[in-house]
Amino acid sequence: MQAVIVRGMKEDIKRLQAIRNIGFIAHIDAGKTTTTERVLFYTGRVHRIGEVDEGTATTDWMPQEKERGITITSAATYCKWGNYRINIIDTPGHVDFTAEVERSLKVLDGAIVILCAQGGVEPQSETVWRQADKYEVPRIVFVNKMDKVGADLFNCEREIGEKLGAIPLVMQLPIYKDDQFVGVIDLLKEKTVYYEDEAGIGYSYREIPGDLISLAKEYREKMIEKLSERDDSVMERFIEGKQIPEAKLIDSIRKLTLSRQIFPVFCGSALKNKGIQLLLDGICRYLPSPLDKPLVSVFDQEGNKREIEIIKSSFFCGLCFKVAIDPYVGKLNYVRIYSGKIESGSYLYNSTKKIRERVNKIVRMHANKQELIEKAFSGEIVCLAGLKDTTTGDTLCEEGKTLLLEKIHFPEPVISQAIEPVFRKDQDKLSLALAKLAEEDPTFRVFYNSETGQTIISGMGKLHLEIAVDKLKRFFGIETSVGKPQVAFRETITKKVVAKGEFIQQTGGKGHFARVILSLQPQDSLGIDFESKIKGGVIPQNFIPAVKKGVEEASLSGVLGGYPVTNLKVTLIDGAYHEVDSSDLDFQVAGNIAFTEGLKQANPVLLEPIMKLEVLVALEYLSPVLGDLNSKRAKIISIKDKANVKLIQAYIPLREVFDYADNLRNLTQGRGSYSMEPAFYERVPEEILHRVLGV
Repeated sequence: MQAVIVRGMKEDIKRLQAIRNIGFIAHIDAGKTTTTERVLFYTGRVHRIGEVDEGTATTDWMPQEKERGITITSAATYCKWGNYRINIIDTPGHVDFTAEVERSLKVLDGAIVILCAQGGVEPQSETVWRQADKYEVPRIVFVNKMDKVGADLFNCEREIGEKLGAIPLVMQLPIYKDDQFVGVIDLLKEKTVYYEDEAGIGYSYREIPGDLISLAKEYREKMIEKLSERDDSVMERFIEGKQIPEAKLIDSIRKLTLSRQIFPVFCGSALKNKGIQLLLDGICRYLPSPLDKPLVSVFDQEGNKREIEIIKSSFFCGLCFKVAIDPYVGKLNYVRIYSGKIESGSYLYNSTKKIRERVNKIVRMHANKQELIEKAFSGEIVCLAGLKDTTTGDTLCEEGKTLLLEKIHFPEPVISQAIEPVFRKDQDKLSLALAKLAEEDPTFRVFYNSETGQTIISGMGKLHLEIAVDKLKRFFGIETSVGKPQVAFRETITKKVVAKGEFIQQTGGKGHFARVILSLQPQDSLGIDFESKIKGGVIPQNFIPAVKKGVEEASLSGVLGGYPVTNLKVTLIDGAYHEVDSSDLDFQVAGNIAFTEGLKQANPVLLEPIMKLEVLVALEYLSPVLGDLNSKRAKIISIKDKANVKLIQAYIPLREVFDYADNLRNLTQGRGSYSMEPAFYERVPEEILHRVLGV
């Protein structure tokens, strides 16, 4: 029996060592989906190369993605390369859909950052890099579009160091013939790789051309120097002038990649079918298996955080990182399995919501296609059908286990607009559809403004809301009319106060009694943090969640303009109850009243979203563009030279740049380009405040 268990463990370890859970992340239009498509083709997962521009890419399956030629939702698929199984998530590059990147990186073991050889490290490249830093994800870099005019691998190398603060390890150099990109120099093997057909299927290793030998030697020495600075075993051989075996270099690169001390840099052209097979080799060699990231952050019942190694545990534990509504099978929960196994028909315990769930079906996803499987094991990414109440960020465990995995934190929406159905009969249908969209996307919010009687939807940008409205029409058959997009302002306070809320009604018979005293104080982090410091049973513990609920309800509408309240710590410090007349509802109302009263006393102010803006413009248009930005309350951070244009970096209120695309086009005769992303919230100036509030 013991021998069977040991053999089973060895087989499981061997299986885990061959798994790569990876994602492609990048700035918009760097070539993530095109690269994913080539990976699927060369691994035999698809038999015809799809193209983004033609709307035939495997992972861009949504109608909106096909029409716009951009990725909107992260798509999961898988393939095999040699003995390795690669689970892939292709993520969006557009800043409006950054939540898809956030939740993907939470569950991935490694990532491929794709850079455009022309654009280098672009704004969204920096954003996704920081997101990967947050989740401590090892990365390799693929410099794509080496066939384009102005492609510059060495500029990308420099910007990785300067903009990302990372150590790039150049693994390949490009080869050009008559200005055409024809192959790469493999610095590890000290050979060139030439592609022999247009589809990039056939390639061969040859000697390095004479005119490139010195450059190849220089970069190979740089590679070994960087390794020796961080790996003593390489340093010893390097100092002694000994030949370092290829296998030794591979081991060193892998070790330093996993610890995020270096980031291997590959190059190629996905569109021209060059460099993908070597990239696949790099993914398998250098990116981690689930065994390489054994520690997972968990919380116990008391809320204490600790790191435990659960990968080899026998009990099931997984994280739901995405919910998708499928028109045929209903709700699909994307789950990363961290330990144990699961079978269709079994029951799970949702330790986040403390409920029991039944798994009707387990499917492995290939974009929007489903492959039914009976079992799934640790290290895998699968979809579970049949879970009724599980949502994004929930922990799923074996029954009897109560672990809580660390939740995913999503950015706050920055733009809102009113929405209503064209036909009154669709009102209930619209409410249900919006609830489903909000369940799928944690950065899409819906709330009802009782003062105006309007349903308000909020998201990360104009495109985000456009896609949501389009989904309502295509998927749910609901025609809607929407208001003009509005900035998602927030309210906060500027001083600490103590406020009392009472709900007391005693008119004979059972009455209502609840008294709540709250401390409100400003804090730097977004959202509302609630804490109870009640001692001695002044308020029974079972009423405290009701107080919290009342505070949360009140925080949805502030006292200045009815905007949600944020950057606030609320502490329940005192109160009173009645043994007969007090109820949950009474304390909910009292909590609501105390919070609202506290806001009025605490010098409330309005906050507006500030965007980080980057504008590329020719020198001749620099002055008018700067003048326009200054008129829009922009704070210029820097003006740099980039190739033959000027790069302007600035912080600017979102309210000022709703129509910036048209504005910039007019100022530069269509020759300027820009990108922007949410940066932070900032207090609205007094003169603007009166305009916003209409006072």
